[in-house]
Amino acid sequence: MTGTPDLVTAVRSAKQFLTYVASGPFQYAVAEALALPDTYFAALRADMPAKRDVLAAGLTEAGGVAIPNAVFYDHREAGAPFVRFAFCKRTEVLEEAAKRLKAAW
Repeated sequence: MTGTPDLVTAVRSAKQFLTYVASGPFQYAVAEALALPDTYFAALRADMPAKRDVLAAGLTEAGGVAIPNAVFYDHREAGAPFVRFAFCKRTEVLEEAAKRLKAAW
C-alpha cells in the first residue's frame, strides 16, 4: 500500500479491525446462534450431505462446470487447479441449478 504516513496508519488500523474482529451484525448473529438448541445444528449438519449429493449429481449429469476461482485468491494462478461449489442453499435451488447446468452444457 502506498500513501501518506497518516493515511497508511489509518487504513492499517481499519484493516486490523475488519480482519480480526467480526463486524457488529455478525457478532449479534453469533450470539443469537449460540442460544439455539443443539437440535438446530444437528438438523443443519444432517441436511448438508443430501444437499451435497444433489449438487454432485447435477454436476455429474451436466458434465461438470465451475466458476472461475481467480476471485478467491490474491494470486490468480494459485487457484487455477481448483474449483469451488457451494451447496449451502435450499434443496430446490440446488435442483434448479442442476437443471440449468444440464441445459447449458
